Amino acid sequence: MNIMSVLNQIMNQAGTVQSNQSQPTPSSSGGGIDMKSLVGGGALGLLLGSKRGRKMGKNALKYGAVAGVGALAWKAYQNYQTNTQQAATPSPSVEQQGQQLDQLAGVPQEQRGLQILQAMIMAARADGHIDGKERELLSQEIAKLQPDDELHSWIQQQFDAPLDPFVLARTVDCPQGKREIYLVSAAIIDDQNPMERAWLDQLASALELDAMITRELERQLLEM
Repeated sequence: MNIMSVLNQIMNQAGTVQSNQSQPTPSSSGGGIDMKSLVGGGALGLLLGSKRGRKMGKNALKYGAVAGVGALAWKAYQNYQTNTQQAATPSPSVEQQGQQLDQLAGVPQEQRGLQILQAMIMAARADGHIDGKERELLSQEIAKLQPDDELHSWIQQQFDAPLDPFVLARTVDCPQGKREIYLVSAAIIDDQNPMERAWLDQLASALELDAMITRELERQLLEM
């Protein structure tokens, strides 16, 4: 599957958020930034719910984190270590923690990419906003990213799959992967929405991430 080609295009859409930070586009109805204008209404914009007029204000800028999920998740871990580790305790190695997404290659990178895209889709579904019409539009936008047939079929399956964080968590084999999945999920959800916040908390539990590391991961988003 050409997962990294598709995921990189979505990440590039996220990167446009960062490049537009200095000149955000106000919503026509007021009260925040229009995500559809920021990301061009592409696949990422639809995952974020831009069609239904979701207004995130300055927090919309956190979606730029999707473009650098590996580095941000690692930075959060380093900060967590600094704040919690005993001086005499050696730091866990990269081998123990796992590599960042952009440092992986081949099958391991494909697997992590699928996990991250699955996490994004699950987070987008957390409040049940993807109806039939929106799914059709999203399918059209995803088709523009030119996934191969196998990946396109897999993506469609994710929209019908049970919304179970433990199913996702069981596929992740290292702490760095868990942090990246939590970070990208936190970037997608609206934490002012109780259903979406509950989903993120359930995901943290399934990934066995403690409250200190999840707070640090979310802090990285706020500092974008």
